[in-house]
Amino acid sequence: MTTALSGVRVLDLSRVLAGPFVAQTLADLGADVIKVERPVSGDESRAHGVRPSANLGLNKEDSSGFTAVNRGKRSIALNLARSEGQEIARRLACQCDVIIENFKTGDLQRYGLDYKTLSALNPSLIYCSITGFGQTGPYASFPGYDLIFQAMSGLMAVTGGPDGEPGGGPQRVGYSVADANAGLYAVIGILAALYHRTAHDGRGQHIDIALVEAQIAAMTVVASGFQITGKVPPRAGNISPISCPYQPFKCADGMLVVTVNNERQFKNLCQVLGFPDVALDPRFATNALRVQHKDVLLPLVSEAMLKIPVNECRRLLLEAGVPCGPVNDLGQAFADEQIRYREIWKEVNHPEKGRTPIIASPLRLSETPVEYRLAPPSLGEHTALVLTDILNMDPNEISSLADRGIVGLANQERQGRVP
Repeated sequence: MTTALSGVRVLDLSRVLAGPFVAQTLADLGADVIKVERPVSGDESRAHGVRPSANLGLNKEDSSGFTAVNRGKRSIALNLARSEGQEIARRLACQCDVIIENFKTGDLQRYGLDYKTLSALNPSLIYCSITGFGQTGPYASFPGYDLIFQAMSGLMAVTGGPDGEPGGGPQRVGYSVADANAGLYAVIGILAALYHRTAHDGRGQHIDIALVEAQIAAMTVVASGFQITGKVPPRAGNISPISCPYQPFKCADGMLVVTVNNERQFKNLCQVLGFPDVALDPRFATNALRVQHKDVLLPLVSEAMLKIPVNECRRLLLEAGVPCGPVNDLGQAFADEQIRYREIWKEVNHPEKGRTPIIASPLRLSETPVEYRLAPPSLGEHTALVLTDILNMDPNEISSLADRGIVGLANQERQGRVP
């Protein structure tokens, strides 16, 4: 079966989360992704997150941090601190369409692996750099992690409840959202560059992705609202500042999110909750008025919903055309019949490590569907194969490189790994 990116080869020089997420997405779409890792220690994410429980029958080696963003790749262990390792990386770059890197700005220049150097060797190369603040500007050399970019982008200032209330104050989003958003923008940029290269002059280009910019851009209507009004949006917690009712409510046995966006939905909500006359109250005639008078409206809705079990309330509201959904934990989310039907939980098998659970790609392409061809690799699992197939090295040359610590081979790396 032909995949969307069949024939595209990617050299993944990135590590931890944002860059590997980009490379994994390209692998899902059919690209041949070669992941470059440090010998012995590998990608830092191999030690991040949690490891599988012994009683689940799953592979017990890969952490959640590594599993989440490294399926579909071939791993080579390559020492980029050595000149011979750098030369191997340059030779590989000449045989690749895309490079992804998230080193500090300027770091790869001293290795001869920067865009200027590699594009001179391979003019068709698409080179994607992912950093905290981008390749230019006064902060370009600053290090950083997701939480810093959540803070600096303004995201934390609009996430969380008002000051002085329980749970009030700035709050981080519960996962690395800035990394994920930067990764998605990077994928879009790479796909656009691949198309441009094919449709126009055949030349590659440099893609400069900054996590802080990606997070600001992803805030869409909130950031735009500030541009238009000049007013800093307040933290409103779970209560929408622009729609009402639009929030979670306590039911008899759990919580249900209700999102009313027009007058018909509001009328039907009032009917289901047993106070149809409230829909006729002029204070609630429009969404703007409902927001203005939410201190009167929300206690009525809250009191009514508190008497109804979640599933029953959800059924009644959905039958009436009122959008709603339960507040699930991850266990409940994976158990949901819709999520199960769409098979977001999948497993891939590794020949040595066994079964590995993965989160399926949400990309559903009718003619070139996503394929899950490779489990997250062992460190250096494909070193010999890649060097043989792509660079035509013979076994003696590869063995000599391994003996001198330039590359790491699969068996060496597994023996040298700290349990």
